[in-house]
Amino acid sequence: MRWQGERQSDEVEDRRDDGGGGMGGGGGGGGLPIGGRGIGLGGIAVALIASWLLGVNPMTVIGLLSGGGEAAGPVAAQHAPATAKAPRNDEMTQFVRTVLASTEDVWAAQFQAQNAQYRKPVLVLFTGQTRTACGNGEAAMGPFYCPGDSKVYIDLAFYDTLRRQLGAPGDFAQAYVIAHEVGHHVQHLMGISDKVDQMRGRVSKTQANALSVRLELQADCFAGIWAHDANQRRNILESGDLEEALNAASRIGDDALQQQSQGRVVPESFTHGSSAQRVAWFRRGMDSGQINQCNTFEAKQL
Repeated sequence: MRWQGERQSDEVEDRRDDGGGGMGGGGGGGGLPIGGRGIGLGGIAVALIASWLLGVNPMTVIGLLSGGGEAAGPVAAQHAPATAKAPRNDEMTQFVRTVLASTEDVWAAQFQAQNAQYRKPVLVLFTGQTRTACGNGEAAMGPFYCPGDSKVYIDLAFYDTLRRQLGAPGDFAQAYVIAHEVGHHVQHLMGISDKVDQMRGRVSKTQANALSVRLELQADCFAGIWAHDANQRRNILESGDLEEALNAASRIGDDALQQQSQGRVVPESFTHGSSAQRVAWFRRGMDSGQINQCNTFEAKQL
């Protein structure tokens, strides 16, 4: 991926030296008690991080991994620290800032074409754990978006896991992760995620899961739009880059993760979509570059 020398975003908040975002350390329990069970961190770490890789609400997947029970209830909103140090200037930080700037340029133009104004999200770099408006954020969640404060949260150690344990190496795979989370921010600005949250409260669990799948696949499609537009603007793609993103999308499909974590696939419990669906919707956004091609909620077949 060609990214060196491009504009870097100022919307990055670096909390990596904050000692865990001001949070107290937890005790050693070795598991997460959900639905009356303890989930062993060692046994499900890879699947947990992968399933949270591109998610809005990580607790949904914890509920799934604990046997399909209800996830933990919402956490009271907590305000993030009011101040943060300027981001470091190492290569990975520069990469993240450059990718974020690219998403800003793409979505500002997309919104302008619809006579709307794009509001940039803040990307928070943290280590271990940090406070968010959606509750406590932890590295084990993988990258996630919090609509309560319009921030994307990433512990950069996740990228090592992405490469070594999940089998999805490459800088474009890493950029895809950011673009997907920014896709959730776009959904928030468009009012889509709020409507889906309201609908999920009025339907069965299976139907709510199906809505979550459509939300996630749309964010994949939005990530594809970013890749399409960014490449047209700056010719960022190098040989093998597209394959890196498609491989990452395939590795974190619900069917692949369930097979890996529990040895069987339960389609009605999908919350993110199958590997084939995630690849297909990313490609749809990549091929079209059009927001109206990402309407997963009216698609008869995903």
